[in-house]
Amino acid sequence: MKLIRFGEAGAEKPGVIIGDNYYDVSALVSDYNEAFFGGDGLEKLKSAIASADLPQVDKGVRLGPALARPSKIICVGLNYKDHAAETNAPIPTEPILFFKATTAIVGPNDDLVIPKNSKKTDWEVELAIVIGKKASYVTEENALDHIAGYVLHNDYSEREFQLERNGQWVKGKSADTFAPIGPFIATQDEIADVHNLRLWLTVNGKTLQDGNTSNLIFNVPFMVSYISQFMTLLPGDVITTGTPAGVGLGQKPEPWYLKPGDVVELGIDGLGTSKQTVKAYGEN
Repeated sequence: MKLIRFGEAGAEKPGVIIGDNYYDVSALVSDYNEAFFGGDGLEKLKSAIASADLPQVDKGVRLGPALARPSKIICVGLNYKDHAAETNAPIPTEPILFFKATTAIVGPNDDLVIPKNSKKTDWEVELAIVIGKKASYVTEENALDHIAGYVLHNDYSEREFQLERNGQWVKGKSADTFAPIGPFIATQDEIADVHNLRLWLTVNGKTLQDGNTSNLIFNVPFMVSYISQFMTLLPGDVITTGTPAGVGLGQKPEPWYLKPGDVVELGIDGLGTSKQTVKAYGEN
């Protein structure tokens, strides 16, 4: 299945994509949240859809974040060798973990707002994992049993806040609008090989990132298992798995960053595309 949430910000309804059409499933599901994913919601919804007469939704509707606000977003840093190289960082021997505030979450095509006093707002196309079953001390062999599906994520970053303002990376990762998630969550059976997906990003039509998940340093089962050794992953939690080379910080001969009016587009094979228009803080 492909899960969407649609409607005005803060009042989204759950839906699904069947073929090329959007359908409203709010009569069957309250929302795509911890209770849904943890309560065998995917299987129940799949069964219910088979016999339901679902209302069709206009495809011009705004898409919201593909899931309700989770308990946490866990990020894996420097998880592509080429990205580590472009930022002059050593290849990690264990995953680098940090958090991203859940208040950063917005819809896939909502505007990106450059934070107040920001000079170095950067882009990062990433594959994100949505947890489907509570995970604590799980093995790599069992890790896939704890995944609901996958989703496209742009892990926006303010590099000055992240790298020059002391403390943890979370400061540069958590501004409002810094986590567009969607357009949809694809369940695992929608993706033939999660470790062979092209991911790409353009700014103003110029391709800057063009990578493949085959180049992940730490693969999906390992990441889920590893993170679960340090914290309990709850249904609906998001793990965002790192970005390939091509971020603003790594541009040559000099880094450059987003400015108002820029348009960022990105996508991953099987997970659709998203588009954000950049606005200045305080701009309507």
